[in-house]
Amino acid sequence: MASDLVRFSVAIPECLLDDFDAYAARRGTSTNRSEAIRDLMREKLVEEVVADPDAEVVGSITMVYDHHTPDLSHKLDNIQHHHLAQVVSTMHVHLDHHNCLEILAVRGTHATVRELADCLLGTKGVRHGKLVCTTIA
Repeated sequence: MASDLVRFSVAIPECLLDDFDAYAARRGTSTNRSEAIRDLMREKLVEEVVADPDAEVVGSITMVYDHHTPDLSHKLDNIQHHHLAQVVSTMHVHLDHHNCLEILAVRGTHATVRELADCLLGTKGVRHGKLVCTTIA
């Protein structure tokens, strides 16, 4: 963050400001309006960067699946092995007798990471999943 801070004013309805203050309070005692606004600005700017298919991203793919689905674990492993350049690390958690949670740390271009996520999450037996990306730029 630059050492020079710039102050600006914004006119908004009081009810919107009240809702925003409640949001900032939920984020923690150290969050004030300025920090909350900076966080929202950074979030939107990162979303814009990540939207570019050629952007270098890091992120996670989280999925829940039934490990009793025939050949599913093998299929998911094969997909990951075909994307070694994107898969940085994995964590596998047994949730109950049927369900597993798998979290993959990924990196690469947004297009290649999205392709990997689509392959994994579209595999029959995967109940739910999500790709979350950010950038280090």
